[in-house]
Amino acid sequence: MPGEHYDVIIVGSGPGGGTMAWRLAQTGKRILLVERGDYLLREPRNWDSQAVIVDGYYQAKETWYSSDGKSFHPGLHYYVGGNSKFYGSILFRLREKDFSEIRHQDGVAPAWPVGYDVFEPYYQAAEELFHVHGLRGEDPTEPWSTKPYAHPPVAHEPRIQELFDNLKRAGHHPFHLPVGVRLVEKDGRAVPTSPCIKCESFDGFPCPTNGKSDAQTMVVDPALRDCPNLTLLTRTYVERLVTDTSGRTVTGIVGARDGAPFEASADLVVVACGALSSALLLLRSASDRHPNGLANGSDQVGRNYMRHNNSTVLAISKIPNPTRFQKTLGLNDFYFGDPDPKDGWEFPLGHIQMVGKSDGAQIHGEGLPGFLQWFPDKPFDWIAKHSVDFWLTSEDVPLPQNRIFYKDGKVHLDLTETNVEAHKRLRQKLREICSFTDIHPHLFDRSLYLGKNVPIGGTAHQAGTLRFGEDPKTSVLDPNCKAHELDNLYVTDASFFPSIGAVNPTLTIIANALRVADHLVARMGARDAIAPPRLFDHTEPREPLPA
Repeated sequence: MPGEHYDVIIVGSGPGGGTMAWRLAQTGKRILLVERGDYLLREPRNWDSQAVIVDGYYQAKETWYSSDGKSFHPGLHYYVGGNSKFYGSILFRLREKDFSEIRHQDGVAPAWPVGYDVFEPYYQAAEELFHVHGLRGEDPTEPWSTKPYAHPPVAHEPRIQELFDNLKRAGHHPFHLPVGVRLVEKDGRAVPTSPCIKCESFDGFPCPTNGKSDAQTMVVDPALRDCPNLTLLTRTYVERLVTDTSGRTVTGIVGARDGAPFEASADLVVVACGALSSALLLLRSASDRHPNGLANGSDQVGRNYMRHNNSTVLAISKIPNPTRFQKTLGLNDFYFGDPDPKDGWEFPLGHIQMVGKSDGAQIHGEGLPGFLQWFPDKPFDWIAKHSVDFWLTSEDVPLPQNRIFYKDGKVHLDLTETNVEAHKRLRQKLREICSFTDIHPHLFDRSLYLGKNVPIGGTAHQAGTLRFGEDPKTSVLDPNCKAHELDNLYVTDASFFPSIGAVNPTLTIIANALRVADHLVARMGARDAIAPPRLFDHTEPREPLPA
């Protein structure tokens, strides 16, 4: 096909694609990294909660449709670094048991075709690559590891430390969240040279100081600077993947750059657009040899969509909570079940962690009724000063009918919620915790944090649409994340997940990208010719520019 030829084309510059580009570029092979968006503009609006959280200024301006025909805007971001520009940068390993079959009230979370032991060295490498700060041994559910965290845990601020101590005294096991952050602190405060300043606009916001460990900051920019064989094309939309006449080999990509037709070819193609967009790309790539979509002979492309049962809730502290960097505490005591036998519940509940601090603009945007019922005389700013904010996550079970697909040229996303009862019980556990930690046991939903029209529009933690497995009849990818039906097509975003556990998925995406990259290096018969790119100093006068 026409267009420039590369050894590898990678579609998508988020944690999966950006990490893959970082690793493969070290071989000296010609690598093309394609991103549909551009660099996110560094501007004061990055820290404006009205713009970012309430108005969704940076979210993709797309309209999708749910199974009942209603329209919604998905909470997606198209920038270099992908959705990681806005994530909370909490980088968990899946629990070791998450790789095995787990039974829930509404079904089974299937086992993975490879075990935790295969992922462990890549988890370690991913933690070091993305500067994860944490402390081993606090969380009783954490899996085994060969090394400690390379960076110390982020210090709790006084009100969160008090909550931590109260939980410990009550017999719980709170722990420091594993945070990916470029932070150097002393006595709980960022030192003057630290890129991260421990501000209140970290979780859910882009970071104009480049203190957050997003994919652009940690892997894309360093690789562009140190590896001249890596090319980044921004503002380039890939319409479809093209195959040879046999339908077994992807020969390249076809799309548009700045509205003009664009084509490129490669020996290997890696798709990492995000679980929803990757499935859509394969469906758009239908051909005579693949009439139902590329790699879709199993009819599994786009199915088994998972996105966790997520809730962001606000509680009111009985004393002021002046915390700025609130996302430092987690609790997994209910991860694999309810420890209280009187509750009669034998299934997992999920994970609790702190989330970014509410402010007056966000609370005003959420609406009035819930707050006015319990605090009728308190203004929004008073509520914000007393707010303590939590993120609750329960596992959802993959269902074939939960899927993304095209219908009449429009994107449809069907979602049937599962394990709702488990999530309700987890929320009740949090209420009980609040009652003995000087927090009012009234929990108010912060739906704007997850995107409007939750749950269907809340696409955080998207996974599972191109699951991997041994059987081509029930999976799209093999255990190396190569498409069963194609010789040279790989996927390295969260599409490959057969189940999702109940912790943030991004570290697993990064670790898997490193794992698959090692496979591709061996497949190409390559060897490293360039030293691993060192972390980019964004204060240098010359930054990498897109091609």
